[in-house]
Amino acid sequence: MSLNTEVIEVINRPLPLSKRACEVLGVAVFISLTFLGAYLRIYLPFTPVPITLQTLFVLLSGAVLGRRLGAISQAGYIILGSLGLPIFAGATGGILYLLGPTGGYLIGFMAASYIVGGMISMKKELTFRWTVLAMLTGLAVVYLSGASWLSFVTKSSFSQTFVLGVLPFIPGAVVKLLAGAIIFYRFLQPQRAQKNFGKD
Repeated sequence: MSLNTEVIEVINRPLPLSKRACEVLGVAVFISLTFLGAYLRIYLPFTPVPITLQTLFVLLSGAVLGRRLGAISQAGYIILGSLGLPIFAGATGGILYLLGPTGGYLIGFMAASYIVGGMISMKKELTFRWTVLAMLTGLAVVYLSGASWLSFVTKSSFSQTFVLGVLPFIPGAVVKLLAGAIIFYRFLQPQRAQKNFGKD
């Protein structure tokens, strides 16, 4: 065997990682993705709630990491932002952001990730339909939490809150939900099984 062949074999050899290292890496990846999703935002003139890609990564965090690690990744994102890192939408941070009109959506991220991971783990033979249902449930939790807090902060009625905090985001939410379900079911589901995520 030549030296070049040996070098190529070493490069192609998978890097051995412990289960704990894989868990920490997975949590860190989804904290980063949720942070990046906050920077891809569109502000609408009639609502304080921006359109972001965050919900896509929130749903995927639960599906890929499982309920415990998924919720931890979202809690980590919220904690880092609350400590002042500018990782919330609009490059802002601080505990006061959570008390603002969009704080409820962030709290909903943790619950949604937990629920999606739990529902995915319920099925030994996962189907695409169940994946969509799990993510739809998680998405509903995000908007329920967000709209409830938005109503409290703005002292708005249910119908006003629905117009401000839910209705404008439904088309984009459907696209992100379907994209997340396809990405997970087609590409990331084997990685979850291989890394033994979601066994909690």
